[in-house]
Amino acid sequence: MNASIAAPSAAEPRQLAGGTLALLTVGLALGTFMEVLDTSIANVAVPTISGNLGVATTEGTWVISSYSVASAIAVPLTGWLARRVGEVRLFTISVLLFTLASAACGLATNFETLIAFRLVQGLVSGPMVPLSQTILMRSYPVAKRGLALGLWAMTVIVAPIFGPVMGGWITDNYTWPWIFYINVPIGLFSGACAWMLLRGRETKTTKQRIDAVGLALLVIGVSCLQMMLDLGKDRDWFNSAFIVTLAIIATVSLAFMLAWESTEKEPVVDLSLFRDRNFALGALIVSFGFMAFFGSVVIFPLWLQTVMGYTAGIAGLATAPVGLLALVLSPLIGRNMHKLDLRMVASFAFLVFAFVSIWNSTFTLDVPFNHVILPRLVQGIGVACFFVPMTTITLSSIPDERLASASGLSNFLRTLSGAIGTAVSTTFWENDAIFHHAVLSESVSRYSQSTNAYSDTLSSLGVAGEGVTAQLNQIVTQQGYMMATNDFFRISAVLFIVLAGLVWITKPRKGAGPSMGH
Repeated sequence: MNASIAAPSAAEPRQLAGGTLALLTVGLALGTFMEVLDTSIANVAVPTISGNLGVATTEGTWVISSYSVASAIAVPLTGWLARRVGEVRLFTISVLLFTLASAACGLATNFETLIAFRLVQGLVSGPMVPLSQTILMRSYPVAKRGLALGLWAMTVIVAPIFGPVMGGWITDNYTWPWIFYINVPIGLFSGACAWMLLRGRETKTTKQRIDAVGLALLVIGVSCLQMMLDLGKDRDWFNSAFIVTLAIIATVSLAFMLAWESTEKEPVVDLSLFRDRNFALGALIVSFGFMAFFGSVVIFPLWLQTVMGYTAGIAGLATAPVGLLALVLSPLIGRNMHKLDLRMVASFAFLVFAFVSIWNSTFTLDVPFNHVILPRLVQGIGVACFFVPMTTITLSSIPDERLASASGLSNFLRTLSGAIGTAVSTTFWENDAIFHHAVLSESVSRYSQSTNAYSDTLSSLGVAGEGVTAQLNQIVTQQGYMMATNDFFRISAVLFIVLAGLVWITKPRKGAGPSMGH
């Protein structure tokens, strides 16, 4: 019998409902929001933190890298840890330790201490997102699990969008430690809600031995891979011996880990999950979809600030509308998923992303602000139709006892794909801008009528000599970056159209919602 629809035994606690369930939903959602927010809130504060603690900005980026490396290691361990400790206990401990580490980050008086506590913060954050998803869905009746997933997805979608906006506002109006202090009340509330409402609903635990070899290979491989992605662009990728070394170590370690874990009886990462067709295909499609989506999330504000001259705050406001329709539509889609063909909804999402990418590729240097935000608003429709249905397809045939492992592994792949998307998109964007700059520069010469006409205009305004050359170079640079931005969005549109077709190779059960179990 399907475990998700079996009648509860007399020994099982009564299903949560009403205000209690609403309170639990808010508590778990805030825990997720806090963790996801911390992946991006510190980004805009790096120059300020570096200056206050007396280090170079290039060193200051370790505030971001240390957290992302530690978190990337911990996320795929979620299932193994949950089986040993219990899901409720592990989530509560993770949230409280994350809260303490956040406070310690704010109190740090030197750079080394800050990095140490960011590492701790990343390590304990790993189980928070996948377990909040797992616990929330189990706490809802089977018929309403789609709604639960929709509510959970809202926090995952909105947090990385508002992170830079909040980080910039807090840094400008207060001091940088407050980007960490704001986690303290949120974390205490989230941890208290989870423990008080769920302590009698702990999952079964088993005394599994520690897979030391698999764990060591995972830590070495993932940390080197994440460091390579974080530092590659600043160190000119494979022209750097350090990046090459990281790439070799990551490749060898992860290859050996895959071989070891595939034969291990009690693996630290359950690779057998990929034998499930929907999980394997769903994780692949989500990874590529998130890679392309996150690339646009990074390039869009970079373009606004680098090319269009927007401040960080205005760029954040231009980016934020993507969350508006996503907030409204995610729970609606989640509530009605059992009535929908999930492949149709996900395919529609990718077509929306493709349409918005093509729209963005038509922008020019004189595009007004209201035209900039319109595509972002429309993109919110795609976000809501992508995340919830694809997560449901991915987990639709995973049994309850393996849900924490599946959620941890799928979230790890999603996070890693976001890091890959960031690295690939920023590198392509800058290299393509350099290419266009070189091509456009060939048209700027004393024999060009347009060049001479523009030079004469500058001269009439009092600009002469090297000032004319500098002004011409600035215009060519801006146009080169604008053309690179357009190229990036055209390529993204093609990828989204391909993914819209690939969704149809999955086979979710008819009327499937996230009712995990067999």
